[in-house]
Amino acid sequence: MDDSIVDDVRAFNRFYTRLIGLLDAGHLKTPYTLTEARLIYEIGTRERARHGELATALSLDPGYLTRLNFKLTDLGLITAVRSEEDRPDRRANHYALTREGEAAFETLNQATVDLVEGLLAPLDAGQRRELLAAMRTIRTLLGEPTSHSPVILRDHRIGDLGWMIHRQGLIYNQQFGWNGEFEVLIAGIYRDYEAAPASPPKHLWVAEQNGAIVGSIFVMPSEGIEGSAQLRMLYVEPSARGRGIGAALVAQAVNFARDRGYRRMRLWTHEEQVSARRVYAAAGFAIVETIPEHNFGKEMVGEIWEMVV
Repeated sequence: MDDSIVDDVRAFNRFYTRLIGLLDAGHLKTPYTLTEARLIYEIGTRERARHGELATALSLDPGYLTRLNFKLTDLGLITAVRSEEDRPDRRANHYALTREGEAAFETLNQATVDLVEGLLAPLDAGQRRELLAAMRTIRTLLGEPTSHSPVILRDHRIGDLGWMIHRQGLIYNQQFGWNGEFEVLIAGIYRDYEAAPASPPKHLWVAEQNGAIVGSIFVMPSEGIEGSAQLRMLYVEPSARGRGIGAALVAQAVNFARDRGYRRMRLWTHEEQVSARRVYAAAGFAIVETIPEHNFGKEMVGEIWEMVV
């Protein structure tokens, strides 16, 4: 690995640690260390928790966690409680916050809110979306369990088309080695979509999760083929694949074409786009033509797929 990559990661870690004050003597200007604050937070959000649950959630050695629990108990912040499944001959191993602990939790929670609001206050709405998208990308790529937040399909907004051209140009270069010709081509395809009249019907959907774009697709009339709709530019972010987003986008497009009176749908794809081809086949499309091509700096086989809607 290039040394500069490691240096950049370490520089970011130092910057962010300093920015949010992780190494301050008292976390968020409170009397508690970072680890103590995290323990108070975990118990406060769970109301009560077992020793093992806390050790796992905080990635703490159980022995160290025991000593930490003793300290916070002596400070009057947490207390051991019994649950219905505890036996009379066993010591209680659930923890809950005392009234003083709840007050400490509220203080820490409000201090966190104030810190985040202070960091975001200088940023405009677009910069905040960009920052949050970058944070989500870091968490996803470094292995945090994926969010179960719902995916919504919405109309496109100002800035979306440029973003989708950028992402698809980059993704297909990384995945298939396609050169800049592809980016130029899709810029023209999106331009043609925007320039097309409202009738015959057209529509573009953006898939969004947690405020970030995770995919898109659009439908417009097939050029020169009456009664036929063209399915174009299906794209799903690599980090969001395997969740059925591509199938949902294609189903939305097919239903739109059917409801608007189109009799058939067509699409253009390539033999190497294996994942997309599986989605198309599952939706009812079939190959009607194959075309040897030299496109985007590669020798490939283009495919025309169709379905009756």
